[in-house]
Amino acid sequence: MPAVEPDNIWLLPRLEEPDVIGRPKPVIVRTTAPSLLEGAGFPVRRPFPSRDIPFTMSDPFLLLDHMGAVEYAPGEAKGAPWHPHRGFETVTYILDGAFRHRDSHGGGGLITNGATQWMTAGSGILHDEMPPEDLVQKGGLFHGVQLWVNLPRKLKMVPPQYQSIEASAVRLLTSADGTAIIRLIAGELGDYHGPGKTRTPITYAHISLQPDAQLRLLWPKGFSAIVYALSGKGTAGDENVPIKEGEAVVFGAGDVVQMRADKVQSAKSPRLEILALGGLPIREPIFSYGPFVMNTRAEILQAIEDFQSGRMGHIPAANLLGDDSSSSKS
Repeated sequence: MPAVEPDNIWLLPRLEEPDVIGRPKPVIVRTTAPSLLEGAGFPVRRPFPSRDIPFTMSDPFLLLDHMGAVEYAPGEAKGAPWHPHRGFETVTYILDGAFRHRDSHGGGGLITNGATQWMTAGSGILHDEMPPEDLVQKGGLFHGVQLWVNLPRKLKMVPPQYQSIEASAVRLLTSADGTAIIRLIAGELGDYHGPGKTRTPITYAHISLQPDAQLRLLWPKGFSAIVYALSGKGTAGDENVPIKEGEAVVFGAGDVVQMRADKVQSAKSPRLEILALGGLPIREPIFSYGPFVMNTRAEILQAIEDFQSGRMGHIPAANLLGDDSSSSKS
């Protein structure tokens, strides 16, 4: 799991240890992400939305898909061919391998180890997310996550925009004792800011914890708080709730998000790798239909009509030959 690694962890800025009077956030939900197929048939694990973590708990996040880790044989790699979105943002973070993004507004490019592509769908856009041709032909390791971030009513129809966040731009931090690598992609932790430009206030980080290491993060006030385990095993909260690969926990009210890696990890996963994410809840009605997320049923019907009439854009002519645009990410 390369993502981005510091040359020397001891040279990284350190987050201060939260004050002892800070209340630990309790774990209120633990769930195992179910597996399903997405796009053209690639496997994902989706901790939310789910029966255990409905949107009211994940707000302002709509969906999290964990893609891999998977070792593709030649010809096996698949993606999500051309499909529309409206009303939210997609944030795709690649840990291993590569994904190619193209959209109807000219945005996109190849995203590789440790980089993030951030697409604001806003008023509507068509895009595709596919493995590069060499990964399809030769096979190889692929591992990534996609997060859907809701937009409030007043921003759902903003013009589409694309951000490319290279691995070198990610804000690298460490814990007070130097036992954690914190890759801050967006938002704030302490006095530090990630490079992602957010319309909805969020914090999003990939954290690596050494065996038996504990991490206590002073969490932004008023933000939801979710931790998802990418690999490894450990515990969450002051109650030491067990968590392992493919599981997520939701924290309740408090000041400090607390995690600890188990003392013994596996050779496959020598550290506890987690995503820590939270944001300011929007608390607005949600109406969704596949790739459209709006506030009312009428707005969903309008989105379908706009897509069918071409008002969300068109697949660039250069990309039509050989593309299968019949599949869509739901």
